[in-house]
Amino acid sequence: MKPLRLASAMLLLFCGAVLAQQILQEISQVINIEVPVRVFKSGRFVDDLTIKDFEVLEDGVPQKVEAVYLVRQDTVTRGEDRQRKFRPQTARTFFLFFEVSEWDARLGESVDYFCNNVLLPRDRLIAVTSVKTYRLKEEGFARKSREEIAAELRSLIRKDTLIGDAEYRTALKELADMAQILSSALAADDPGRQDTNALSTQGMRGIQAGLLEQGIDVVATHYMSYLQRVETLREVNELRMMDFASYLKEQEGQKYVFLFYQREYIPMIDPKILTAASSSLQDVGGVDLNMLLADVTNWYNQDMGTDVERVKRAFADASTAVHFLFITKPAPNIPGVYFQERSSDTFTPFAEMAKASGGFMASSANPDFLFKKAVEASENYYLLYYAPKDYAGDGRFKTIKVRIKGEGYKTVHRLGYFSN
Repeated sequence: MKPLRLASAMLLLFCGAVLAQQILQEISQVINIEVPVRVFKSGRFVDDLTIKDFEVLEDGVPQKVEAVYLVRQDTVTRGEDRQRKFRPQTARTFFLFFEVSEWDARLGESVDYFCNNVLLPRDRLIAVTSVKTYRLKEEGFARKSREEIAAELRSLIRKDTLIGDAEYRTALKELADMAQILSSALAADDPGRQDTNALSTQGMRGIQAGLLEQGIDVVATHYMSYLQRVETLREVNELRMMDFASYLKEQEGQKYVFLFYQREYIPMIDPKILTAASSSLQDVGGVDLNMLLADVTNWYNQDMGTDVERVKRAFADASTAVHFLFITKPAPNIPGVYFQERSSDTFTPFAEMAKASGGFMASSANPDFLFKKAVEASENYYLLYYAPKDYAGDGRFKTIKVRIKGEGYKTVHRLGYFSN
């Protein structure tokens, strides 16, 4: 939630013998920061804390806690307010993001569980796929049952996954074909190499065999073009992430982002084949093959360049709980092709977003299990308010640390905010 700005104007009236003057001297501001906090002990949520149990530090400086409320789902069940001036906004908005290229029936189970056990008629729901963004209309529960809403949402997500990500899956398949051809060509170019996984032109599709006959340089060039195409399709756009964080900051109430993200693998030339071939390759038609293959290797290792610190601070400032659900899966098995996991460049920003926003992050092959754990971790929380000492409004990022008096407690909350 945005900081609560409680402004009061002091109007002073100066009276003279002949002339009365009305002067507006200044506006003094009191900034109150809201921090959703989840407190656990021995893995269980602690629900019996009072305002005296909480300690707050901003940039390492102790702060006075003004109010603490215990919230279950979207209802305040208990609260302590020193000045009785706060009105906690507990209305919920859910964002379900599906960054998946393959449909998993357990994603459908997650949707069913959410609609039947989590979503309330007064909640807002926005589901985002690679194709469209869907919003549950306010009258949704009046017109349809929970089961009908779940079935419709499940069908839309499945359709968009199968159709919307077809281009990405096709690009991956073509890239795997190129890697297979290039691995075969490199292995065949090394007379001393007897690799049982190396392919021959026999059994290849005509276009593949024809491409191989044109030479390693042509195959390597084609492989690079397919690699660039795949990377373009899977690129994480930092600007869009920042725009989304700004949008979330403007939304009232409590915001929850559940990001389903499926592990990715990129088809590569087998490193053993590359090493063995590098000593025997000759320039072809003026093309330095070793240099060309070095470019391929460098592309594998390139950093996508996301400013993780900038992203995580933006989502912390938006006071939005980001739950990162990383869906694992085994690498494909294609002879002569090495599959390298290509999730680290996106995994790190998303994992840091979850941590900085006070959200949940875990990995499993079962998305339904991950989703239920994330929901369990977010249904109960405290809303804590404090007024920063010597608030400057200098635009700097202020770190927040919430502690509980006593031993064995774990607190989960957002990293901080920008003092704008």
